[in-house]
Amino acid sequence: MNAFRALLACTCLNLFPAAAHAQPPAPDTRQLITADLVQEMRASLETEIAWLTVGAQNNRLHDLTQAQIDELDTQWKAEREVADKPVIAATLSNPLSVYLARMQGRSLGLYAEIFVMDQNGLNVGQSSVTSDFWQGDEDKFQKTYNVSEDALFIDEPEWDEEAKIWRNQVSFTLVDASRKKIGAVTIELNLTELERRSLTAS
Repeated sequence: MNAFRALLACTCLNLFPAAAHAQPPAPDTRQLITADLVQEMRASLETEIAWLTVGAQNNRLHDLTQAQIDELDTQWKAEREVADKPVIAATLSNPLSVYLARMQGRSLGLYAEIFVMDQNGLNVGQSSVTSDFWQGDEDKFQKTYNVSEDALFIDEPEWDEEAKIWRNQVSFTLVDASRKKIGAVTIELNLTELERRSLTAS
């Protein structure tokens, strides 16, 4: 009888293999993304290296037309597919990008991606290569920099089928030492890891 049950269990697993890897329910971002966590993220980016790098790009690109912004974005996307990547390489090698990569590493899996935008919505620094260069047409910029100095935008959680984790982007306006807005920040959280840490701490 026990052998029969074991055979039946194996048969069920073979018939429904996806059941063992079913997508778990989305974590509750209202419980996990606390005011303290947001303040910690803000404090990590309200630094001299961010102010100097973003400020320099704002000064250099302050009078770009939309056509020029679109051209830069198109070039970025094209560079992702070829070996020669002058714009991508220049961005990833600047001090702010190095800082963000280290910040992501120190998070020990909590931060999946970090990028900082200027007043145009163009990337200034990033921890890894993003799909595009211009974020100005997306909520992460329009609902932060375009709103106020202390604006916060928390996007909907997304399931990463490849990594088997829930991800969530938290975006906020970046301000300088005088509390003047100079850009915006997006930090993508590994919600699955955040939930694990929350459960461990409780």
